[in-house]
Amino acid sequence: MIGQAQKPFLWLFGGVFVLAAGLVVYSQTVYSFAWDEGFHLLAAQLIKSGKWPYLDFCFPQVPLNAYWNAFWMRVFGDTWRTAHALAAVSTAGAILLTADFLLKRFPPPGWRLAAGLTAALTIGLNQYVLFFGTIGQAYGLCLLLIVAAFRLAILTVDRKGLLVPALAGLIAGAAASSSLLTATVGPVLLLWILIHNRAGSRAAKLAAFLAGAGIAFQPLLWLFVKGPRRVIFNVIQYHLLYRQVGWPGAIRHDLELMAAWIDSSQALLLGLLAAAGLLFIVFRSQWDRPLRAQFYLCGWLALALWAHISTLHPNFPQYFILLVPFLSILASVGLYSIGSRLYHPDEPFWPVLIYGVLLSLGLAKGQYEEREDFTWQDFQEIATKVDQVTPPNVPLLADEHVYFLTRRPPPSGMELRDSHKLELPSTLADSMHIVPESELDRRIKAGVFSTVEACSFSDEKIEALGLARLYSQKAEIADCSIFWNRRSRP
Repeated sequence: MIGQAQKPFLWLFGGVFVLAAGLVVYSQTVYSFAWDEGFHLLAAQLIKSGKWPYLDFCFPQVPLNAYWNAFWMRVFGDTWRTAHALAAVSTAGAILLTADFLLKRFPPPGWRLAAGLTAALTIGLNQYVLFFGTIGQAYGLCLLLIVAAFRLAILTVDRKGLLVPALAGLIAGAAASSSLLTATVGPVLLLWILIHNRAGSRAAKLAAFLAGAGIAFQPLLWLFVKGPRRVIFNVIQYHLLYRQVGWPGAIRHDLELMAAWIDSSQALLLGLLAAAGLLFIVFRSQWDRPLRAQFYLCGWLALALWAHISTLHPNFPQYFILLVPFLSILASVGLYSIGSRLYHPDEPFWPVLIYGVLLSLGLAKGQYEEREDFTWQDFQEIATKVDQVTPPNVPLLADEHVYFLTRRPPPSGMELRDSHKLELPSTLADSMHIVPESELDRRIKAGVFSTVEACSFSDEKIEALGLARLYSQKAEIADCSIFWNRRSRP
């Protein structure tokens, strides 16, 4: 017999399971695709083959997510479906942890299940969470890690032991070691623990938290010992000095992005409900102070993440999905404050249902708008053609996705297409495994590459390089040009 106290969790778990199934199924479709995940997947494949990020190839990211994907690729095979399944399951874990927090801690008993389901729907039906929480980049893993660190930080303040704060530091550090977008989570959690600690030594918990975080950064520290100059360039200098290179409109793009939430029904609804929830907690709730502090922590985490991410140039909307779990908790409070006043206080079914329908419509709209984007099927067809026309063990110039799908190791310096925009001194470029665009153009014109897959080249670039004159064969697949069979030179 299922106990009465277990039924709400089972209902919540059932709802999260449906969302998780949807995420996993979507992650395995060819439409679960993002252009930038190509070099993340290629990096994991190169690590699996025995190469080291920074030391053997340019990789301007912290390494933990790439190692995580490489490990599971050894188990299940180095395909994009493996990385996507991992990301989808991680995102589902973040949904469950967020919803369970509300099920256990939301004060009005009649709204606990409804609040948990509201948070689950907010995350699981968010179009950017669906698009980017199911791909080979670090978003899915980071969502799971930052929510898990949040849950552990809350437990820490009422316990004397040091294991929980050490785990909180370890997991928050693992998130930052997977993506520096989450770098502010650890400091906010640590400061909150020190301020609200009610049991045990603050100093001991501080040391335990920092020790756990230090363990999470061991892979990066090991690589730093092996090649300090390369690690500093990839992890720090690349982002501070070179992200805007080749993008003259980056500032305008970022300003337009900051205002884009007005045109997004999901972002607008989430923001308004989260603001309503925060105002309710501050002015209307009669919750005890420790409980209110936990909900305030959600606001501080969201604010810190927003402030940090907003400083990045150029910026992209998917970066902000890391705020969604914490805003979803506040939005659940907002839906309660509105629904309980405008409708029956103890009947949350209709407010949650209406909210879920609105989120679903926003998701459907987002899917429709992205229907004509590149897919994995397009790149699979391109990779198949490249394999057909390119002999083994000859130089190939292609996008990261094609190297990954064909399992052909890229020539040194070709692992990251975006790095070609950096015109560095030859000695520095060589040591960082970067081929500047001028040198790449020279090699193309010299006929170094047996095949050139030119998806990333504009028509003007293809004409300037004279690819149609250099190669006698050409194929067009999904608006992408492939050139092969070099003409003999006089």
